[in-house]
Amino acid sequence: QVQLVESGGGLVQPGGSLRLSCAAVGNIFSIAGMGWYRPAPGKQRELVASISDTGRTNYADSVKGRFTISRDNAKNTVYLQMNSLKPEDTAVYYCNALIKLFRSSSWTGYWGQGTQVTVSS
Repeated sequence: QVQLVESGGGLVQPGGSLRLSCAAVGNIFSIAGMGWYRPAPGKQRELVASISDTGRTNYADSVKGRFTISRDNAKNTVYLQMNSLKPEDTAVYYCNALIKLFRSSSWTGYWGQGTQVTVSS
């Protein structure tokens, strides 16, 4: 009923930039928090950045000052602008969203399929 469709990954040189997009499509009534995650040693996935429905943002220390998360509520889309990329940013990036469907009383977390970001010279 809901899909998170990601785009924007690719290969970039160190110091370069990429912009990831994630659009939620389906029978959506409302979206609360949205965020981006990536695998980390010892963890299944770590939070890279998140944004609430009111625009409050949160970032991992490793990306503060380099990455910016934003959202377009009219398009049910979240973005991740990644600047000054480093080789250690190389990962598959996953989008997550907390969504309430029409005629539902509960919130459910959904994941995108992942988009590969490779930072290499």
